[in-house]
Amino acid sequence: MTPFILGITGTSGSGKTTLITALLPWFRAQGLTVNVVKHSHHPLELEPPGKDSARFRAAGAAEVMVASPYRYAIVRELVDEAEPTLAEQVARLRRADITLVEGFRREAIPRIEVYRPARGRAPYYPGDPSIVALATDAWMDTMLPCLRLDDVAQVGAFILAMKDQGADARPPALLVTRCSC
Repeated sequence: MTPFILGITGTSGSGKTTLITALLPWFRAQGLTVNVVKHSHHPLELEPPGKDSARFRAAGAAEVMVASPYRYAIVRELVDEAEPTLAEQVARLRRADITLVEGFRREAIPRIEVYRPARGRAPYYPGDPSIVALATDAWMDTMLPCLRLDDVAQVGAFILAMKDQGADARPPALLVTRCSC
């Protein structure tokens, strides 16, 4: 079974992380398991330099696992390797009902754009066909489905309807309205 993957996109500071953070307990209340993949353009430092795991990596370990009774993390050094694709990253995760992705904008997945016109930045949706809906706090003149950014249940229900229709389906018709937030 192919996992359902949906991107949450938007300019820096638009509220992507805030929306994902609000959606996670809502999905959990629906009995769903959700993974999140966050892409970063910066080097990852999970432990400060000088800690054991950082020293192991610096000494040449290909992968270092830090484990505790509460969580674990695997850090892999990509010395002469290409950055893994989103599909390769998702394959490393535990199976989930939904995988939300922040970043990986070059990957061909459906996305909801978080857009706040008052921030003064141009939206991605006019030039990005992967965007299937907007989560916004303003009225928008678009034919894309518009979701109230502050209505987590509406955004969550839209995502579930997309999941139920299949990743390649058009956005759920019952939720297609002109933005009038």
